[in-house]
Amino acid sequence: MSLLAVAGLDVRHGLLQAVRGVSFEVERGETIALIGANGAGKTTLLRAIAGAHPSSGGRVSFSGAEVTHIPAHARVGRGIALVPEGRRLFAKMSVEENLLLARAAGRPGAWTVDAVMEAFPNLKARRHARAGTLSGGEQQATAIGRALMTNPELLMLDEVSLGLSPLAVDRVYASLRTLLSSGTTIVLVEQDLTRALRVAGRVICMLEGRIVLQGKAGDLTREEVTLAYFGLDKKNAAAAP
Repeated sequence: MSLLAVAGLDVRHGLLQAVRGVSFEVERGETIALIGANGAGKTTLLRAIAGAHPSSGGRVSFSGAEVTHIPAHARVGRGIALVPEGRRLFAKMSVEENLLLARAAGRPGAWTVDAVMEAFPNLKARRHARAGTLSGGEQQATAIGRALMTNPELLMLDEVSLGLSPLAVDRVYASLRTLLSSGTTIVLVEQDLTRALRVAGRVICMLEGRIVLQGKAGDLTREEVTLAYFGLDKKNAAAAP
């Protein structure tokens, strides 16, 4: 049985249909890279799975139970965690306070404040600093740590590297390496195709709200991924200036 099953999911923003009949499954322990250009529907899809945005059709099932219509906090309690784009920390609260706030919404498990500090060593010296004073990389580490404090079975990361310096991205991914190798189930939205293909076992590419390509990362060429990403076929790509 798949950990996550999405079937025919439709999601709207008013009159705009942002996600169109999307279906896919995620097995326990998988790392999936969800890629696509801006506006492809990736963030909306993750928010719908997390319960932060209502769906207008289709189903979301988690651990064999349908969760399509249950609220976001109940999905957190079942083991679904989303690190949102832009991080959305409580700027006037300390790193530790941001982490502890998440614990109340989650489930019992191995993730504690100290465990997060071990996974993200750059936070140790900033444990009592206000989140608003952190660097971009430190804020991203705190946002990921906050999600881990709910002890999720499924961790969804939206635009991990967005707005970060290359050095900060390297540090965040170095800390994520422990998660990626520990069997944690991860769905990762990443604009950096090279990095996405390097860390993911499977790739799902979206275009205009639909899945246009999916497969094992090792079975897909960079050309196939790039063409799907931009909505081109080989003939049109060859004719492009």
